[in-house]
Amino acid sequence: MRFLLIGLLLIGWASIASAFPQEDCGEKRCTDCHSLTKEEAGFLLGAGADRVLKVDQAEMPGVWAVEVEKSGRKYPVYINYSKSHLLRGQVVRLKDGENLTKLRMASLNRVDVSRIPLEDALIIGDPQASKKVVVFTDPQCHFCAKLHRELPEVVARDPNIAFYIKLLPLAMHPDAYHIAKSIVCNRSMEMLENSFDGKSVPPPLCRAEAVDETLALARKLGIRSTPTLVLPDGRPFSGYKKADQLLNLLDSSEIDSSVEPGKR
Repeated sequence: MRFLLIGLLLIGWASIASAFPQEDCGEKRCTDCHSLTKEEAGFLLGAGADRVLKVDQAEMPGVWAVEVEKSGRKYPVYINYSKSHLLRGQVVRLKDGENLTKLRMASLNRVDVSRIPLEDALIIGDPQASKKVVVFTDPQCHFCAKLHRELPEVVARDPNIAFYIKLLPLAMHPDAYHIAKSIVCNRSMEMLENSFDGKSVPPPLCRAEAVDETLALARKLGIRSTPTLVLPDGRPFSGYKKADQLLNLLDSSEIDSSVEPGKR
């Protein structure tokens, strides 16, 4: 009787266990139990993506990172292992606050740094530095001013980094266009910093066509906001960052010494 009772209990437990979906893979790797092809992802996303570029294991367990292209822009979305839920938000690693979605976005939308001319750029750091970072900045942009103040600290801590500042005046700042032209005409870092401090800048004394060329190039490269940094490996990052964050990004940069900004 005792053995019969144990047997019935085991059968009952097996029935209960089978009623729940499997959430782990035991000693196997998760990808041994779960898979998602580009074709499946495309079917699941439907009109949400023009093209599926890649399916990869996401940084968080139980989720696929699906890299897609939509209206010429590349970005990641996330699909869970059961293929029942879609996440279009930001994935942030809690231990250090790193935005993993932004890192993926930057890798997906790399810029060809050889297309960026630097003759008109203002330089912070040694021009012979091995790590050249292009900074697209607006002379009336508050966050550009905050970022600008971090750049000397980065260079002081790593002399192998140099920042090349390209003036990209945004239409939302009506005076920025003429201020940018004046700064480029004079190749004046002082004038840029005066503008950041809210001081007046004299009108331009030359045509400074480089500003218009930068505006046109930024549109082609998909750069729509300031500040935007383009790392040596072509990854673009927008927004204000502290010196520590900049150094961490540059430590992770894949530097190709054969290709530099402004060189083909």
